[in-house]
Amino acid sequence: MALSRPSIDGLHALLRDPAASRLPASLRELLLQAWDAEGTGHQASLPWPVIADTLRNLVALDADEPALAAALLYDLPGLRAVVAARVCAQWPAVTGLLDGQDAADQVWALHAGREAGRNGEGLRRLLLAIIQDLRVVPVLLSRQLARMRAAQDLPGEEQRALAQLTRDIHAPLANRLGIWQLKWELEDLAFRALEPDTYRRIAHELDESRADRERYIESVKAQLGRALAVHGLAAEISGRPKHIYSIWRKMQKKQLPLDKLYDLRAVRVMVADVAACYAALGVVHSLWVPVPGEFDDYIARPKPNGYSSLHTAVVGPEGRTLEVQIRTREMHEQAELGVAAHWRYKETGGSAAGKGAGRAFERKIAWMRQLLEQASENRDEGLAVALDAELVEERVYALTPKGEVIDLPRGSTPLDFAYHVHTMVGHRYRGAKVNGRIVPLGYRLRSGDKVEILTGKEPDPKRDWLLPANGYLASGRSRDKVRAWFHKLDRSRNVQAGREMLERELKRLGLQSADLAPVAKKFHAETVDDLYIQVALGDVGPHQIGRALHELERAAEAAASQAAPALPPRPASRQARARPRPGFTVEGVGNLLVQLARCCQPVPGEPITGYLTRSRGVTVHRAECASFARLAAAQPQRVLPVEWGSGGSGYEVDVAVRAVDRKWLLKDVTTLIAQEDAHVADIRSDLHADGRLQLRLRLRVNDYGQLATLLGKLDALPGVERAWRLG
Repeated sequence: MALSRPSIDGLHALLRDPAASRLPASLRELLLQAWDAEGTGHQASLPWPVIADTLRNLVALDADEPALAAALLYDLPGLRAVVAARVCAQWPAVTGLLDGQDAADQVWALHAGREAGRNGEGLRRLLLAIIQDLRVVPVLLSRQLARMRAAQDLPGEEQRALAQLTRDIHAPLANRLGIWQLKWELEDLAFRALEPDTYRRIAHELDESRADRERYIESVKAQLGRALAVHGLAAEISGRPKHIYSIWRKMQKKQLPLDKLYDLRAVRVMVADVAACYAALGVVHSLWVPVPGEFDDYIARPKPNGYSSLHTAVVGPEGRTLEVQIRTREMHEQAELGVAAHWRYKETGGSAAGKGAGRAFERKIAWMRQLLEQASENRDEGLAVALDAELVEERVYALTPKGEVIDLPRGSTPLDFAYHVHTMVGHRYRGAKVNGRIVPLGYRLRSGDKVEILTGKEPDPKRDWLLPANGYLASGRSRDKVRAWFHKLDRSRNVQAGREMLERELKRLGLQSADLAPVAKKFHAETVDDLYIQVALGDVGPHQIGRALHELERAAEAAASQAAPALPPRPASRQARARPRPGFTVEGVGNLLVQLARCCQPVPGEPITGYLTRSRGVTVHRAECASFARLAAAQPQRVLPVEWGSGGSGYEVDVAVRAVDRKWLLKDVTTLIAQEDAHVADIRSDLHADGRLQLRLRLRVNDYGQLATLLGKLDALPGVERAWRLG
């Protein structure tokens, strides 16, 4: 926007404006002192009338002091540099409001650098995602309305660019937040700048029929008022304004000329309560003939955003169609203040983005409305802090190198981004740069990240992408595309790939000798080969099969133990009368010492069994432990059923890692273990002549699931050839 040089008395005049009286006296004094003392303060980014109009718009929305202060400081950049630290120290909320306006500049720059009208919804959602304090939105809307009111003084190209930004971003935001008093004017002003001929034509036709329309509405109001009074209904009746942009949208939607639109003639009836709404509806329908299919009961069936009213159309006096809205005063106040998101039924058919916005986006809008509603009731800054803390953003809005916004689930990776752009971009994925830096495959994107996908010439998806434990894909849509790729491969290749993946995982967990045939039925696989195919396609994870194997073995052992004779325990020594370890439950036997077997080191989640020793109480083994099998064969009467309990603070297990020796290997291993919330009790390393290093670690883990996940991630570290469990 072209700027006018402010006069030396500009700020003095601005602070005398009634809107500025809402600012604290101490803040006004601070601004004036800095303005008079600092030459850099004598600059404004907008003309003074626009700045004053912005403040008046905010006052009309009942904005609080930090919002007013942030709006003013943002438009006075020189002054902001001088006093921002002192202002933000006294009003901490101003910091977030200023940062939010700075963040919005990123969206404006993206809009200016792309083709108008493309992905406006994505930019609106990006804006809501990157601002931390949602009070920034009314500030942005108020400033844009003030700029649009003064836009007629701008050159044509600047005026159109400003109007396009308003139509793409600001007007839809005001619409979605239900701020009607800003929404309709932003739409009309943008429409006037972008479609001047159409705007003037509709305005001219409305002016020609205005007198007749006003006469007709007055006649309807008088006739309806008398009928309601006869039935004892006290009501306030008014003509309902129609705005030029709204009229043009209706003409486009229904393909009708202006004189064929029935709702140009509209009245609104406000009564005391809901019962009176339906009574008034009965009076309207008895007075005039209703138009079939034009009645909507938003009281019995409110809109998802809470909007409530009765809408009907009738053939009124002189045979003219008339629209009537009936609501209580409370419904009217809520609708006008923004509780009802008018966009849901005003926008043609509901945009795809609106319909698919998701619960998180709707919850954010709901909190925004609540913030606006409560602004006049509670000016405590803690309110805004509490509301912002509740906003759980479940979407991420990342950018392509050309500035297009890609909407992804929270937790998405660059690989998700690639598949969202195009299936073949994902299939050819080789790496990614985020904000100019190479990132790993599991990097979690954040709103505002600019992502560049690095691709190869040929598609080459990896089956490891499908494993949830790796965390390479967060989107079900992306996983479906990877599965579809592997579905196209021939059966033998899928069987072989699935067998290798499953055997690698089971060997890593010490389950390589397990029989897979019983487990296949549980996963609706007719044969083991079918189970391998499910693993290869990502329909079943290796961890799931491991758990299923444990469950089957546990059930078989429990059934066998019921028939086995139990050996009465010997009286234990005083030292052995310690309470059992809280992580185990030994069926039928109490007051015995319980300890883990060193030979196999079971962890929670695995099938286990107990062996009653002569001097050390009950030793707990893994069900498939070779040492236990020899003991049980020799003295089966000493076998005891044992189950995992709810207690315990961790269980030790030995793990080996074989890798190519490199710098930072040990650091990467220990960092990963810490990130997975496991603990290192002991670590030893051996360097072989071929340059490979073998680490032996004693880890403390919580359960089987944590161990399985940890082994998978260790195996995926650069340079690691194999990670497996010992014993």
